[in-house]
Amino acid sequence: MSDLSLLNVAVVIVTLAALFGYINHRWLGLPHAIGIVVIALLTSLGAIALDAIWPALALQESVRAVLANLDFHDVLMNGMLSFLLFAGALHVNLGDLLSRKWAIGSMATIGVLMSTFLIGFAVYGISSLLDIGIPLTYCLVFGALISPTDPVAVLGILKTVKVPESLEAKIAGESLFNDGVGLVVFIIMVAIATGGGGGHGEAIGVLEVIRLFAQEALGGAALGLTTGYIAYRAMKSIDEHNLEVLITLALVMLTYGIASALHLSGPIAVVIAGLLIGNKGTRLAMSETTRDHVHKFWSLLDEIMNSALFLLIGFEVFALSISGNVVALMIIIIPVALAARFISVGTPLMLLSLRKDFTKGAIPVLTWGGLRGGISVALALSLPESDFKSTILAATYAVVIFSIVVQGLTVKAVVRKLVR
Repeated sequence: MSDLSLLNVAVVIVTLAALFGYINHRWLGLPHAIGIVVIALLTSLGAIALDAIWPALALQESVRAVLANLDFHDVLMNGMLSFLLFAGALHVNLGDLLSRKWAIGSMATIGVLMSTFLIGFAVYGISSLLDIGIPLTYCLVFGALISPTDPVAVLGILKTVKVPESLEAKIAGESLFNDGVGLVVFIIMVAIATGGGGGHGEAIGVLEVIRLFAQEALGGAALGLTTGYIAYRAMKSIDEHNLEVLITLALVMLTYGIASALHLSGPIAVVIAGLLIGNKGTRLAMSETTRDHVHKFWSLLDEIMNSALFLLIGFEVFALSISGNVVALMIIIIPVALAARFISVGTPLMLLSLRKDFTKGAIPVLTWGGLRGGISVALALSLPESDFKSTILAATYAVVIFSIVVQGLTVKAVVRKLVR
């Protein structure tokens, strides 16, 4: 895509995000991100209906061409995600996370792995019954990409829902870390699924899986600590708020760039760096003026990118190719994903509850509040071309839209009813 067309697409995205945000704020009154998704989705369905009535308009074809050139996966995973994760981590209390490290750690690792296999095997059985016939390896790929909760969606909802501090720390902490773990699991599953060249996959060794996981996850954490500490020392040695804001911006871009070059987990790296700057940095390296400017800058950037991201999610319906029994799979997979989420969250928490009490209603709230979002869609779009990609994308989109719209709109009621 040329620089001019890229600029034009950016103009359209920001303008529509502002317009839809205004319509929602003025007349619908939904949470900002959910309102933008709903309006974008309705606009997309309206365009598809117009295409069906007047095929000569070719609206679907035009929008699909723009989305294909835009490359949603590249825009999110290599563009927006690092800034969104850093902005989210910047406002999370590290002390709260550390005091609940076992719950957060187990949900972000064991929980993601459990959910991956539960969903993978369930989809394999369902697709066989529906005569869709997705290979088990690709079913596990789907399980890996749909299991992590989306920190962007989850943290956005937390701004609108009042939950106990202990539960909020678990929800925020898990959402920040489980996507990094989920990405590593996704990479491993894709390697297995595509290893044979024909889509049937070749087994990779257990040692290779452990090495890849350690390199991505632990290497990413070490990188985030290193770059975050360098930025912290630089900010501590000066008192110039504009320059310190620039340092945080450079920190995010450089950390994610190095992680990509070294095949480390960029999401984990920027989350660790964000936690360091947002806690130790704001307390010990920033004046009150700098702290105010840093928080306002990242809050504004977070809001702009959130709006653009959820707008794109609403328009990605144009990328779907749905036929036959795929619709049935899309409907069935929603309760399957919720059931897997309930089991994968409940199991580690129930085991930990043998030693420590948790907030009443924690498991159902974590289940219903574990929203899926743009990361899952981006990963589905990033899959190599195969006979199963369109089906996986359709199933992913069904879970994501239900998650953002239905769960997002009702999570406040769930919290009020279950949490005491």
